[in-house]
Amino acid sequence: MTDQTVLSIESGTSYLSLGLLAGGRSFVRVLEVGRTAAERLPAELEALYAEAAVAMRADVIVVGTGPGSYTGLRVGASYALGLGRAWSVPVLGVPTLEALTGGAVTGWAVADRAAPDGVVAVSMDARKEHVYGAVYRLTDGVVSETVRPAAKYALSDFGALASGLPWHRDGAPDPLLLAANGLHHGQREWELSYL
Repeated sequence: MTDQTVLSIESGTSYLSLGLLAGGRSFVRVLEVGRTAAERLPAELEALYAEAAVAMRADVIVVGTGPGSYTGLRVGASYALGLGRAWSVPVLGVPTLEALTGGAVTGWAVADRAAPDGVVAVSMDARKEHVYGAVYRLTDGVVSETVRPAAKYALSDFGALASGLPWHRDGAPDPLLLAANGLHHGQREWELSYL
């Protein structure tokens, strides 16, 4: 667990995933918003902070860097960078696929999930029988190694790579996993990856 207040923002998929770790507690808002992330992000972020009953501030911001939609990723990244500049705090980038690993964040009010260890495959639909996928090794519920880097694969090829592994597909990005991976290995220098 961290004593820092950590905000996570992921808006590159059809979901808007917001997470807040503050005062040893966690708060999440995950909504299917389609292409309305720009319109929904400010109000949903205010609602998240209101639910947590803390001042709208963070010590660290973690943002999903994709792959994702061009507009959605730019909305989340721009908002995160704006807040980071206003609050004088770092904005760490983490690949969106890492928020799909099905890991667990113990100590942040989600201890009912066991923290998995091992290798998992994750993917997002890239249309026309293709996926954006990666294979990660998890240690204590966070990504400790990239076994296969994120890339676009034919669905059948990625299916062969994922054979025998837990395979998490097309779910909503988990903002607590995004935050945990960001604190573990988030990058200060990052680029967005578009679908």
